[in-house]
Amino acid sequence: MKFKEFGNKRLPTIILLHGGGLSWWSLQNVVDELEHEYHIVLPIIDGHGEDGDNTFISIQESANTLISYIDQNYSGQVYAIGGLSLGAQIVTQILSIRKDITKFAIIESALVYPIKGTAVMTVPMFKLLYGLIKKKWFSKLQAKSLCVPEELFDRYYKDSLQISKQSLINITLSNGNYNLNNLISKTEAKVLIIVGSKELNIMKKSAKLLHETVVGSELYIANSMSHGEISLVHSRDYVSLLKKFFKNN
Repeated sequence: MKFKEFGNKRLPTIILLHGGGLSWWSLQNVVDELEHEYHIVLPIIDGHGEDGDNTFISIQESANTLISYIDQNYSGQVYAIGGLSLGAQIVTQILSIRKDITKFAIIESALVYPIKGTAVMTVPMFKLLYGLIKKKWFSKLQAKSLCVPEELFDRYYKDSLQISKQSLINITLSNGNYNLNNLISKTEAKVLIIVGSKELNIMKKSAKLLHETVVGSELYIANSMSHGEISLVHSRDYVSLLKKFFKNN
């Protein structure tokens, strides 16, 4: 896991984790809106982009790595931690392990219900389809499904070429098999849960379960938006939502 930093280190630190198949650059617009008021850290999750040489192992492994980073660099606590999709699952796992690691947490589109058959389908599927990733036409379809803005496609395509087959398999297995740890109910963080109204039912079901499990959490349903759309496409709305959440808590 590598780390990109923006803004003044003396300001409150916010750590934001990108979604699976993306990288730090997907959050650049969010950084632009926040870096004058906060110190922003964007981890590059193992197996992605500039950290493509390191194989992604699991959500749990990534959570432990980030906890160690926070312990070593921020005395065990930061102002806020947020994440999208795979990044949100990592945030969820962190909150389950360390209840006092952050004042605020933002969980956007985190799958917390295991998907049946993930293990059976994943390995054979990637053996057949891995070569398609290098095809630009296929990457354009993937980018569209991930709500990657058109101006960021070249970055997405370049980074997609860096992901190894094993990282893709491990990401898919870890994502599809992730089960909510009920210890998250002990977190001392104020938690904002975000899901798009146009997302799959299992994603909306996951958001509801998180909201019910974390007493006092806030659930925000992004109207007419798909998976990751609010942070990736409507960055100003996403930042306004975060600032309002911080201010009201």
